[in-house]
Amino acid sequence: MALSGVLVKQVIIKSDGDVFHDLFGNRPYHISEMTPDFIKGVDLHDGEWGIVGSISVWNFTHDGKEKVAKQVIEEIDKEKKLVRYKVIGGEILEAYKSFFVTIHVDTKGEENVVTWTFHYEKLNESVDDPNSLMDLCLRITKDIENHHLAKSN
Repeated sequence: MALSGVLVKQVIIKSDGDVFHDLFGNRPYHISEMTPDFIKGVDLHDGEWGIVGSISVWNFTHDGKEKVAKQVIEEIDKEKKLVRYKVIGGEILEAYKSFFVTIHVDTKGEENVVTWTFHYEKLNESVDDPNSLMDLCLRITKDIENHHLAKSN
């Protein structure tokens, strides 16, 4: 069994892909307003919002438990609509030696395809792949979409 892995999932959203990218790249502190069941808050720990190298702390609910993830922005590409975070603290690192999250929005005509990619290394073979965490990200994506669609109607 390999300790390193990549997990990729896509979801189509009807809301604006630029707005979605901007939320994760520049304004993640607004996400808790759109998906309060899952994201309790996002606070700036060091740096400035939207700047590579900045560190944010995410308070979230996963599998019925309150958790924290501290992460640093590794890349923001406005043209590609891509944001990549490296998890540097919190419960995720209790199971994974390293954990990277990439969020990419690809606009194809009227559709916006959000791709979530996890690159990770498990601490040991007994650690599960992060499928439930990916499911959480997909639910958050749909909550954000629903929030924006309700505002535009």
